[in-house]
Amino acid sequence: MERAGKRNLDNVLSVIPLGGVEEIGMNMTVLEYGDDMVVIDAGLMFPEEDMLGIDYVIPDFTYILENREKVKGIVLSHGHEDHTGALPFLLKELNVPVYGTPLTLGLVREKLKEHNLEHVELNSVLPREVVTLGVFEIQFIRVTHSIVDGVGFGITTPVGKIVHTGDFKLDPTPVDGQLMDFHMFSEYGEAGTVLLMSDSTNAEKGGFTFSEKEVRRAFEDIFSTATGRIIIATFASNIHRIQQVIDVAAMFGRKVILSGKSLVANAQIALDLGYLRIPADMWVRLDELKRLAENEVVIITTGSQGEPMSVLSRIATDEHKTIKVKAGDVVILSAKMIPGNERSIGRIINHLFRRGANVIYEKVSEIHVSGHASKEELKLMLNLVKPKYFMPVHGEFRHKIYHSRLAEKTGVPKENIFILDDGEVLEITGGGAAKGGTVTSGRIYVDGKGVGDVEDMVLRDRRRLAHDGIVLVLLGIEKITGAIVSGPDIISRGFVFEDASQDVINDVKELVINSMKELGTEVVADKSLIQAKIRSVLKKYLRNTMERKPMIMPIIFEV
Repeated sequence: MERAGKRNLDNVLSVIPLGGVEEIGMNMTVLEYGDDMVVIDAGLMFPEEDMLGIDYVIPDFTYILENREKVKGIVLSHGHEDHTGALPFLLKELNVPVYGTPLTLGLVREKLKEHNLEHVELNSVLPREVVTLGVFEIQFIRVTHSIVDGVGFGITTPVGKIVHTGDFKLDPTPVDGQLMDFHMFSEYGEAGTVLLMSDSTNAEKGGFTFSEKEVRRAFEDIFSTATGRIIIATFASNIHRIQQVIDVAAMFGRKVILSGKSLVANAQIALDLGYLRIPADMWVRLDELKRLAENEVVIITTGSQGEPMSVLSRIATDEHKTIKVKAGDVVILSAKMIPGNERSIGRIINHLFRRGANVIYEKVSEIHVSGHASKEELKLMLNLVKPKYFMPVHGEFRHKIYHSRLAEKTGVPKENIFILDDGEVLEITGGGAAKGGTVTSGRIYVDGKGVGDVEDMVLRDRRRLAHDGIVLVLLGIEKITGAIVSGPDIISRGFVFEDASQDVINDVKELVINSMKELGTEVVADKSLIQAKIRSVLKKYLRNTMERKPMIMPIIFEV
């Protein structure tokens, strides 16, 4: 925004969030000291409702590219796309090593293949191991989250130790038995931590977040009474949830079918790495569905967020060639509704109910638990690490405010708490910490194969088209005299139904003719002036008569 390019600050640690501190998702933070730079995560954000046609949003990493010779590597906290989804786009521009835990890199490797990036240096790191990148010594610290192999980071820098929690919750009974490494976080607290950056997603929620094991109890209740097929939709990366379904299915003698390209790929990666356990002969192919009795099958699939082309969406609209929902089927949406997806999820639920299924979702049953720490867990983390300075990350502004209040309650002075926006810089020296201006930041929209070619102005036009439609005015004029030789022809889309609004169309035609008369022949050579005049007159007329503001596009051609 204000400052871009190279920043020559000696003996200063700069902490620069490029995403993830004004929104849920798009997580990316830069650490910079002298000639060394490390990137923590490179995530995407799913589009908001008004981002029409956008597939996803990634951070503007111009600042990283302008300092590419400084970047020593990228470290990843876990495999969710809000922490890894922007990685292919960054690696197309930047050839640096990437460090992560085995499952995280397994998921990333598949994503990089889709982008023809198969020669990236991927370095597998286990929890408690240390990676040295320039002046930074980065220790991976195991955390529990809604995906296997999540870590936080203990980072030793020239100005002291800092801790980044990644996404976490304190799960005392994790599905894989791998407890969060409280001891390591406590060690950083005892050694003296200069800065804590901590997950703020659930900072509004009181108490503790339920263990993933609670979901199993809900599954067992549902499986014990279901007489037909069971279809469960969840996130493709939620290996813990998939394992829970498999375990309960085995308990009730059901076979498991996995459906959805990303889910099958992720499950195979987790299986190969030993993070997923499936009893022999229990995983069957989709084409074997017909030979199984209805009470012998569980289908795990994607589409918990109502994505239009997902398996669950096609099932709900009866467009799936193999899976046809009928009375007696139980459909479980085992995932949290991401804000902005409520309408599309609601439509899916309604379609499924119409087809006779019993649909179970978060609002009516405990079939999902969060992967993020609630207030009491956040306070425990603050007390373990005992930071001098605190910076809430991973959340919207209100989440950061709530988290900051928790930090104050645990003894962090208010003046030592820094709430940053994307692109703001926190500068830490041996003498203190303070905000130090901004670097280039923002959002890059990805639409199909286009990256960054859709900007706010294009989105504004899309919103106008969606809300009020478009009116095209086709007008042919004689090149020398300016006399109208054809038209005006009026074509509208998304504005009015032309046959039913002929009076309006006739009025528009008359206004165009009158506008041409007012301009006179001396300006006929200036087509831009003609277009501006027509646009102004019609805009005023349509606003006053119909209270609508369609996009008006005069198209003038000379004959």
